[in-house]
Amino acid sequence: MTDAPDPRPTSTARWQQWGSRGLTKARNAGVQTGRWAHRAWERLVASLGDEAPARPDPTQPPPGPLVEHRDAPTVISVPARGYVYSFHLHVTFAWSSTTTSVRAEALSWYARYFTPHAVQRLTRLATDAARDLAPHRAAALEAQLIRDLRRQGPWPYRRGAITCQPDVSVRLDDRVREALQPHVDRLVELECEWEEHLRQVQYAERLSRRWIALLSAHLDATGADPDFADARRHMLAAHEAAAEWIDDLLAQRPRTRHTTDPPPQQRRP
Repeated sequence: MTDAPDPRPTSTARWQQWGSRGLTKARNAGVQTGRWAHRAWERLVASLGDEAPARPDPTQPPPGPLVEHRDAPTVISVPARGYVYSFHLHVTFAWSSTTTSVRAEALSWYARYFTPHAVQRLTRLATDAARDLAPHRAAALEAQLIRDLRRQGPWPYRRGAITCQPDVSVRLDDRVREALQPHVDRLVELECEWEEHLRQVQYAERLSRRWIALLSAHLDATGADPDFADARRHMLAAHEAAAEWIDDLLAQRPRTRHTTDPPPQQRRP
C-alpha cells in the first residue's frame, strides 16, 4: 500500500501564495492610485492654468485690448506768468494694451511702473504752455493742453505694446480764485439781468408784430383810415426799436462762461 500525498501545502508553498496575492493587491492598488492621482493632477492644472482644458468656442470673438484708468498720485502744479501763482492740474491716465497678449495684471504693473515718467512728461508740456499765460487764464491753459495731447496722440511704452492717454483739467490757484470771486459774482448778476431784459424785449417784439398784422388786415378790409394808419406806423416803429434792442442785447451779453479770459470787444449799436 502506498502513502497518499499530504493535501496541506508545505511552508514554502504557503509563503509563495501569500506573496503572490500581496503583490497582486499592491499592483492593483497602485494602478488605481495612479489613475486617481492623474485625474487630480489634470484638475489642478486646469484650475490654475490661463485657459480651460476644453476647446475654445470658435464662435466667440477673441478678447480685445485692455484699458485701465489711473489718477496721478498728486496734483501737478506749474507756474503761471511771473512765477508767483500756479495752475493746478488734475490728471487721469488711461493705460491701454495694443495687443491681446498683455494680461490685466501685467497692464496694471506697467501702469504703476510708467506713471512717474508720464507725470514728468505732462509736467514739462504744461510748464511750456503756462509760461506765458496770466494766472487767471486756466481755461486757456486747459484748451492748449487738450490740443497738444490730441495732436501728439497716445504715448507709447514698452515698444508700443502699452499706450497712455492723459485726461487733464486745470484749476486756478486758491488766491487767484478768491480775488476773482467778487468779479464772477457780479458777472452772474449781470447775466440774470440781461436775460430778464431779453425776455421783456422779445415779448414786446412779438406783441408789436401781432398788432401790425391785425392793423394791416383791418386797413385792407376797410380801406384807408388815418387813425389806423397812424397806429400801424407807430407799431412799425416800436417793432423796429425792439428788434434793434434785441441786437444790442445779444451783442453785449455778459461773458460768464469764460470769465477768466479777457472780454471781447463789444459792438456799439
